[in-house]
Amino acid sequence: MISFDLSGRTALVTGAASGIGLETARLICDGGGRVALNYLPDDPRGPQALDMLKRRGFSAVAAPGDVGDAAAAGAMVTKAVEELGRLNLLVNNAGTPGVKLPVPIADLESITEDLWRDLLNVNLMSVFRCSKMAARALKESRGAIVNTASIAGFGAVASTIAYSGSKAAVINLTKNLARALAPDVRVNAVAPGSVDSSWAIEWSDERRSRTIANTPLGKPCTPDEVAELIVYLGFGGRMITGQTVAIDGGISI
Repeated sequence: MISFDLSGRTALVTGAASGIGLETARLICDGGGRVALNYLPDDPRGPQALDMLKRRGFSAVAAPGDVGDAAAAGAMVTKAVEELGRLNLLVNNAGTPGVKLPVPIADLESITEDLWRDLLNVNLMSVFRCSKMAARALKESRGAIVNTASIAGFGAVASTIAYSGSKAAVINLTKNLARALAPDVRVNAVAPGSVDSSWAIEWSDERRSRTIANTPLGKPCTPDEVAELIVYLGFGGRMITGQTVAIDGGISI
């Protein structure tokens, strides 16, 4: 595990109740940084994650709020920045697959208008909402934004074609936010492949085995491995902006 000296640095991590978001928050705290954990207000994992960090002696504050709701997202970011005192990094990690089981690519009938609206609202619009609300604070600190995209956004087959479309849009938005906020704020994204986490999709054992067999490094990513890349892009990589970095064990090559 890579360690970072983040004393005096602050971050807001959305979707931080579990998985990549929680590991990112933990790694920042472990480096001496202070973190605001965003999670859905009714998700019991959020307070549990916050309590876990505090019991370890880390500096973390709660930032509950539904980033899929424009008003709630704006209020959450504003309050988080106030509690942190400043903002060096925004991690737009919150997202949803929209389904429990993968939908075959040819099954267009199952890709409904409601599914599209849900995925674009949570996976794409939340990135814009939170970035827009955090922009002033990030410019003041000459900070950074890191978005969680997916290799599905590069055209890989994912749980649904709607999910892939939403992540492709995140990759495009990352480039345009990098242009919009330059030179004060760097904006990048990570694009995980298969991640061994509590993600809601119920992949079959056969699909998991096939994915691992096709991955050059022979295993799925872990949340802490993705978190390392997020933290590096957020606090290192001073000349990296507008990029989406795949972290997928080589499956996309």
